[in-house]
Amino acid sequence: MKSRFSFLVLSVFVVGSLVLSACGAPATEPPAPTATAVPPTEVPPPTATAEPAIGSPEHPIKVLFVPSVDVDFMISSGELISTALNEATGLNFEVSVPTSYAATIEEMCASPTDTIGFIPALGYVIANQLCGVEPGLASARRGWNVYWTGFYVARDSKYQTLEDLAGAKWAYPEAGSTSGYLYPASIFGDLGVKVGETIEAGGHPQSILAVYNGQADFATAYYSPPLINNGKWALGDAPDVPEDAVDSCAVNADGELWCGDYRVLDARAAVVKDAPDIIKKVRILTLSKEIPNDTMSFSPDFPEDLRAKIIEAMTAFVSLDNEACAQSLCNENFYSWTGVGPIADENFDGVRILVAQQGITLDKLGK
Repeated sequence: MKSRFSFLVLSVFVVGSLVLSACGAPATEPPAPTATAVPPTEVPPPTATAEPAIGSPEHPIKVLFVPSVDVDFMISSGELISTALNEATGLNFEVSVPTSYAATIEEMCASPTDTIGFIPALGYVIANQLCGVEPGLASARRGWNVYWTGFYVARDSKYQTLEDLAGAKWAYPEAGSTSGYLYPASIFGDLGVKVGETIEAGGHPQSILAVYNGQADFATAYYSPPLINNGKWALGDAPDVPEDAVDSCAVNADGELWCGDYRVLDARAAVVKDAPDIIKKVRILTLSKEIPNDTMSFSPDFPEDLRAKIIEAMTAFVSLDNEACAQSLCNENFYSWTGVGPIADENFDGVRILVAQQGITLDKLGK
């Protein structure tokens, strides 16, 4: 009996212990989970934004003209040129006229991949030396791929030779102009002629008008030979129209200046709107030696494929039966181009000699 009681007590004790363990004893904490290393998320590099293609609407090709005639007229004429080139090539262009020859060159060097400059021979030589600008085409004017400095004086003046201009008041376009200043300055230096007061007139027409208005004794500006009915001007011929044709000079319905059988194409023709009697008031004293014609040049890193397309389009554009050219590059009040042809860097070696002799740099071209 005792052993049964002992067994009962022990059973109750065991059961009670189990109940107490389940109800009151603290539970054993499960082991902490093992942390799994998560690799850092790789951030992809930023996608580079592609540069707009040269010649696209977002990146038009810059077309620069040096300020040689009325700027507004040059801008409107340049727009005609850019439209024609766009139609021929599918490329887009943006026309501007910087404030000076030097500013044009600086812009070509500052934008080496996308700039075209219509620049004269000396401007090309400086640009080539400065940053490697390259020639694309040279202009022709009625068969001539050269031009001259004209020395213009009042028709009733006493001047007969360049030596007579010692002490005379000189009007020139600007210090960077090849025919307007640098060539005549070199000539005066070689002759030992010291001129008097000088006027930087701001353009070839303005130089001519300075003589016409009595503000200067003589002017220097570009000279292109006259067109002669049933004839042709030749080297060594008198640069001016014959004396007996002066009184007949008049502007026709097309705005052309004719003196008998002579059509005037020199700088005086650019001022007939303001001075229709310019030939009666201003004559040509003499000419310089020949100067290479102006160029269409390309900035140093201009893409070769685009360059070839533009040269082909420009060659087609400059033709006498092209109305757009007749109102722009082929207009005698603009550049008077009647054709273009290939040109090589070595064709400008004579101009390089002038540059070296005079120590001409970009700074001396004016700002």
